[in-house]
Amino acid sequence: MCLAIPMQITSVKGLCAECAARGATRSISLFALRDALPAVGDHVMVSMEQAVRQVSAEEARLAWEIYDQILAELGLS
Repeated sequence: MCLAIPMQITSVKGLCAECAARGATRSISLFALRDALPAVGDHVMVSMEQAVRQVSAEEARLAWEIYDQILAELGLS
């Protein structure tokens, strides 16, 4: 099972993007979203250095809330 993390795009160059979330940055591929490329400021779900789908800011926020709850339950927060 893979976990996708919501990140916000900070720059785009072709099919590559820089994304940020909670102080972490990643270079990711936008290849899977090439038919409707996201832009700077958009949120995407990232799995294994690839954007797998675009999400709204609200969906990204809700995903982080769920991840925080899981980490708290596991005593990892």
